[in-house]
Amino acid sequence: MRAVSVIGSSKAGEEEYRTAYRLGKELARRNIVVICGGRTGVMEAVCKGAKDEGGLTVGIMPSYDGHEANPYVDIKINTGMSWNRNPIVVASGDMVVAIGGHWGTLSEIAYALILGKFVVGYRTHGIEGVKHVGSLEEILKEVDSFYSR
Repeated sequence: MRAVSVIGSSKAGEEEYRTAYRLGKELARRNIVVICGGRTGVMEAVCKGAKDEGGLTVGIMPSYDGHEANPYVDIKINTGMSWNRNPIVVASGDMVVAIGGHWGTLSEIAYALILGKFVVGYRTHGIEGVKHVGSLEEILKEVDSFYSR
């Protein structure tokens, strides 16, 4: 089963939220599982988009009980690891899409690159090794290209 890890801020702006939502819809249409940190912001938006298209979502949760999961998470992986779950979030996907984000997203990008993951970035940290794009269409082009290899 194909899976993409989507990372980004729990306090996403309107544009980031909208882009993540539309990305979730498109990933579901492609039968790609959404992996994320399971909380609010970008994570909620991508899960909501996927659910609206009948997709499957997985949240790698910071707590032992998953109480902070957004309502669109199908499968909660409760880690009790707080931010230390970040490498698990990125390791669980075939590739990673970063949308916006702050320090947690920066750490996830670093872990993804350490793990040799292909990382696509939209309005995120300007890190070497990340394929920076400027639109949802460009994100999807990179996803499609990744899976056609």
